[in-house]
Amino acid sequence: MAQYAPDGHSSTCLAGEVASRASEGTTMRKIVLMMSVSVDGFIEGPNRELDWHLVDDEVHGHFNEVLSGMSAFLSGRVMHELMAEFWPTADQDPSSTPEMVEFSGIWRDKPKIVYSRTLQRADWNATVVRDVVPEEVRELKAQPGGDMSLGGADLAAAFLRHDLIDEYRIYVHPVVIGRGKPLFPPSAAKVDLELAETRTFGNGVVLLHYRRPESVGS
Repeated sequence: MAQYAPDGHSSTCLAGEVASRASEGTTMRKIVLMMSVSVDGFIEGPNRELDWHLVDDEVHGHFNEVLSGMSAFLSGRVMHELMAEFWPTADQDPSSTPEMVEFSGIWRDKPKIVYSRTLQRADWNATVVRDVVPEEVRELKAQPGGDMSLGGADLAAAFLRHDLIDEYRIYVHPVVIGRGKPLFPPSAAKVDLELAETRTFGNGVVLLHYRRPESVGS
């Protein structure tokens, strides 16, 4: 089974162990896509603007609750570098809210897997992996621990192509931005989902939580 160690190297994959866990009925941990989008489906503006995101204390507290239960964060280079610019020391900023201080520790301490073909290394408890290899991801899912959070449109598209996403937590912000980067680019993939949960926050953000049918009740 692949072990993603802090030094950026993975051990030899043991595909047979994954098959053994599946045959024994062992619950596999899930890949959970967790992203904010505009009403018209964009994750950022044409110049990577995020100033339209409405993340107040209620929403941020909810994010912290969900993400604190994850065993690892999976992202691409751009998202990792964006997060690393601010969050590791946000708890030292006097202007940070209690929710921001809490998330700073969550993000800093969680194991992270950064998918990149250009990075040689990544800081903050991160491991660099070159490509999305389905067999390696399935082996990662077979390891014990909590579910894993997936972030970033490009990485999500790669995981979707390989049918590796188990749950979708999409946070729709009450704004139309007209253009930008869509969460889901055109794709031939068709994935049937079941609604697991909805939640409307006080600021108008709406959570749409979907699961693959086989994930419901697991």
